[in-house]
Amino acid sequence: MKIGYDAKRAFQNKTGLGNYARSLITSLAGQYPQHQYNLYTPKLPNFFDTTIFKNVAIKGPQKSFDKQFTGWWRRSSMVKDIEADGINIFHGVSNELPWGIDKTATKTVITVHDLIFERYPGTYHFDERYTHRWKMKQSCKIADAVIATSQQTKEDLINFYKIPAEKIFVCYQNCNPVFEKKVSEAEKAIVKKRYHLPDQYFLFVSSITKRKNLITVCKGLQALKNKMDIPLLVIGDGKKEKAVVKLFLQKNGLEKQVIFLNELPVSKEDGFVKSTDFPAIYQQALALVYPSYFEGFGIPLLEALWSGLPVIASNTSSLPEVGGDAALYFSPNDSEMLAGILLQLSSDKALAENLKIKGLKQASRFTPQKHAKEVMDIYLSII
Repeated sequence: MKIGYDAKRAFQNKTGLGNYARSLITSLAGQYPQHQYNLYTPKLPNFFDTTIFKNVAIKGPQKSFDKQFTGWWRRSSMVKDIEADGINIFHGVSNELPWGIDKTATKTVITVHDLIFERYPGTYHFDERYTHRWKMKQSCKIADAVIATSQQTKEDLINFYKIPAEKIFVCYQNCNPVFEKKVSEAEKAIVKKRYHLPDQYFLFVSSITKRKNLITVCKGLQALKNKMDIPLLVIGDGKKEKAVVKLFLQKNGLEKQVIFLNELPVSKEDGFVKSTDFPAIYQQALALVYPSYFEGFGIPLLEALWSGLPVIASNTSSLPEVGGDAALYFSPNDSEMLAGILLQLSSDKALAENLKIKGLKQASRFTPQKHAKEVMDIYLSII
């Protein structure tokens, strides 16, 4: 079987959709070597190495016009190359399919990660929201199968776009396997010194936007100002919302309680840029705090579970699907409830150890092997 992929983000996005595509393609190519995998990409940056696989081919635009207008090639002209290559199944791994592919004999699969732009339209420009909606809605309608990364996303596809439930398959993704490995004490010490990490800290990993809700964690710290002196370490950056957060910290004398790692000079080095230092940072934290209002999955939760790190998360959207019974939950607007959980977890070692044990068990539900098998089963069901 010949399987094609819209691999733009696999080669160009270092996080998020790029990680999803790289992990899936790598797992499938290794686990099912009898098939051929063609990766269609307009550009070829060097951070996705496919040379270890003999059954993976990289395909780019060939005609001079397509090379000049790569966006158009990916959206439309790529279909001719897919047909010429005899692709049996084409998988749009990042919410869309190329125009006109439904007019070919190629079967199609699309992965939809979330419909956040529908639930929080105010966080997107009108034209951006319209484009996302049009591409995703049309792609889901013509696809032979739709993969949703969570039950929440499946329900949103049904409710917003009336996509038939029987053509939507929930396939939980996995995170980078580096988080599964226990970091040595020596390496932890090196990373601790490199980032000037405190002896104890809570961890927040996300972009700093209104939806990610860092402000509620800061309000929780404010409520604990005279009861607990454990800082919050932030991996992630932002602009407008970050300014709001910083103003709140300044007004409440909490500047030293929140450490923004992205502002340190070391954040420009490879260990931070390529995330190779992150497992050591995770494994030295007291807990991950993930207060997001809405997620299509929630990769940092899974990274924390694999790291043996207790998780405190919002009780919304897909987050309870990922955390299961291995996390402590709170309403994303309830800073007092969050403060109580932070205080409890900082002092209750038995609770923390229990969460770590449950967390590793929960994490074992989300493996590259399981993800690859579920996706391959979908391919085989439509061919």
